[in-house]
Amino acid sequence: MSGTEEYDRDGLMRLVDRLPEAEIHAAARYLEFLSKRGDAFARHLADAPEESDELAPEGERLLEEGLADVVAGRVLGLDEVKRELDL
Repeated sequence: MSGTEEYDRDGLMRLVDRLPEAEIHAAARYLEFLSKRGDAFARHLADAPEESDELAPEGERLLEEGLADVVAGRVLGLDEVKRELDL
């Protein structure tokens, strides 16, 4: 398998079997890191509050300010922003 191919568990096990002995410790530490990170991420998602389509009052206020700026012409075009930022 090349570096761009997808691995399933069996393919990963074959890859581990081909590792040089000197790299086993580093691979084990990295796999342990990935497994713990995945657990933490899953817990984070499970604990996250449900999303709402409603804006918080601060978000509503900022949206109204932004729309008022657009209506009043207090906005810059992309080319103007690029010039100001020297891009």
